[in-house]
Amino acid sequence: MKMLKFVLFILLLSFVLSGCSTSPTNSNSDKKVILVSAASSLKDVLEEIVVDFQTKHKEIEVKFNFAASGTLKQQIEQGAPVDIFISASVDKFEELKDQSYIEDQIQLVSNELVLITSTNNQNVNQIQEIRNIKGNGFEKISIGTPSIVPAGAYAEQALTNLGIFDDIREKIVYAKDVRQVLTYVETENVQAGFVYKTDAIISEKVKVIGNVDSEYHDPINYPAGLLKDSKYPEESKLFLQYLNSEPVNSIWIKYGFSKN
Repeated sequence: MKMLKFVLFILLLSFVLSGCSTSPTNSNSDKKVILVSAASSLKDVLEEIVVDFQTKHKEIEVKFNFAASGTLKQQIEQGAPVDIFISASVDKFEELKDQSYIEDQIQLVSNELVLITSTNNQNVNQIQEIRNIKGNGFEKISIGTPSIVPAGAYAEQALTNLGIFDDIREKIVYAKDVRQVLTYVETENVQAGFVYKTDAIISEKVKVIGNVDSEYHDPINYPAGLLKDSKYPEESKLFLQYLNSEPVNSIWIKYGFSKN
């Protein structure tokens, strides 16, 4: 009889312990993971914003995929599992919207285009007009590949409207995204590059030598939208709303973006 009671006690103890081990109170498997495809120029600011969001919403995990907006658009068209798309190109965003990929949308922030060089480059100083890049000291100039990189498209548009694109065509070094342009300038593989103001701000290895007047290119706006096939639409909408909320505005501004 004693032996039977002992066996029953062991079985009961094993059951209780087993229940505790398989039902943790804060398991990662309980989190809803939302996937955000965002323009490369948003990497630093979004990685700061998401920390506070996930502190307030422990049930949600946000994962990012950063790349050129054109590349992200192609991934979505090819079936990539994305919940939110944040583009540096209104055109790329609208194309997805026209194809019924995107439902809810908001206008997040805007940016500016600047010309940068390495802080070590003593041969290039502040220029009064972007047209001056035709001169000496600019043997190689980097821009993002215009077909997939919005910053590159804005740069090409500005250079064309200024009437100097054909003059410097042979000097241009194309990059896969705006952050690669930044890297080319930082490492002095090129003498100058066109990036967003927000990219120039985050690097201590480059300096702005010219501002591109916005009249020479389309407005640089960042639309964001919920994908129609989002796995977690409610959680994704919550994050979208947070990105556009008052507490976050100061972070956008700190990184050089303008709120519309």
